[in-house]
Amino acid sequence: MNFTVDGWSFFVPTPQYIYDAHGLVAFRYNNHVIKITEVHHVSILSQKSFESVINALDIRIAHPDMSQFQPDMAAAIDFAELERVVAKAVGEFGFMEFARFNMGMVLRKESGQDQPKIVRLLIGNPLVMKEMAKYVPEAAAYAPVTVLIDERSNGVHLSYDRMASFLARYNNPKALKVAQSLDAKIESLMKEVADNAE
Repeated sequence: MNFTVDGWSFFVPTPQYIYDAHGLVAFRYNNHVIKITEVHHVSILSQKSFESVINALDIRIAHPDMSQFQPDMAAAIDFAELERVVAKAVGEFGFMEFARFNMGMVLRKESGQDQPKIVRLLIGNPLVMKEMAKYVPEAAAYAPVTVLIDERSNGVHLSYDRMASFLARYNNPKALKVAQSLDAKIESLMKEVADNAE
């Protein structure tokens, strides 16, 4: 298929459509495949302040020095030692923060206003991530997971896309079981934070 945009000509090969018992599941173009995934998005609403929700989440997850954590994992002489390194690094709910992105701050710089407030946290546990990737290598593309905290007119939203929904299409019961357990723990953490932030 040929088409032109702003004087540039493009050729897009006609896709091969791939179906299973549930319907269309992917498109194949030459040597690459685009798979269709249904993502389950969870959003929990809190009437607490944005700052108190962030603080409550910070209290419940660990914040290791990542510049030291990575070398400590690499220096582990065997898996048992690596497990000990991770156990020391994770918090009450078994999660640690890998990264934090303050998109609200970027937006506020542009607008000059004190809104919006949006923070994206990447949290997880390397041992849980390992268990999923052991059965489905592409699981490593989805972990650590994102928890998004954003303030809107009706309150503070804590949002999360369920790992099990990302992995469902791989039809691997072992990976899916780990993902479902992870989802339950993340959602429990979010509910705990939404209800008990001070």
